[in-house]
Amino acid sequence: MTETVGTEAGPARLTWYEADRPRYVLGLGHGAGGGVEARDLQALARALPAHGVTVALVEQPWRVAGKRLAPAPKTLDAGWRGVWPALTAPGPPVISGGRSAGARVACRTAAGLGARAVLALSFPLHPPGRPEKSRAAELLGTGVPTLVVQGGNDPFGRPGEFPEGPHRLVEVAHGDHGFALPRRAPIGQDEALAVLTDAVAGWVGSLE
Repeated sequence: MTETVGTEAGPARLTWYEADRPRYVLGLGHGAGGGVEARDLQALARALPAHGVTVALVEQPWRVAGKRLAPAPKTLDAGWRGVWPALTAPGPPVISGGRSAGARVACRTAAGLGARAVLALSFPLHPPGRPEKSRAAELLGTGVPTLVVQGGNDPFGRPGEFPEGPHRLVEVAHGDHGFALPRRAPIGQDEALAVLTDAVAGWVGSLE
């Protein structure tokens, strides 16, 4: 099911993947360079309903409007806040999540929105080649249980670069920023996505 939701930043679009008896709703936002067709978002939307998690893939207003460039963080946050009532409407607690820029949005807004937890996929710890431009404060400041799933070769921050903190971190070995694997990797793409979905499903179960 797909619905359009009005926000301060313009209309957003939610695509729902419903669990039969949901224990949680997981809202997932996309990154600045793509939409909800990203392989990790699609894998979670397919896998998690069987684990009692309803997934809502959220297209930010700038994508719905057909724009190619993401707006400023303040505008992204406004769009996310605007869809929050739709995410809470089904009733179960809401986990705020996203990939890359969407992960940053989830981290920045979680406490203010009352999110149960945060799922940060491919958190962009720093711009490629610029480790001094750290965004760790956003991740460390969520105030709620937080899971980071990071590719082992992510140029925006490899797992070993992340600071110690209250979050949990799962590595998808050999994965890049989009969890794509090189041809010579010892595991296949499907196996890598299974690592991701299994980790998220197990973490969600631990929240109870």
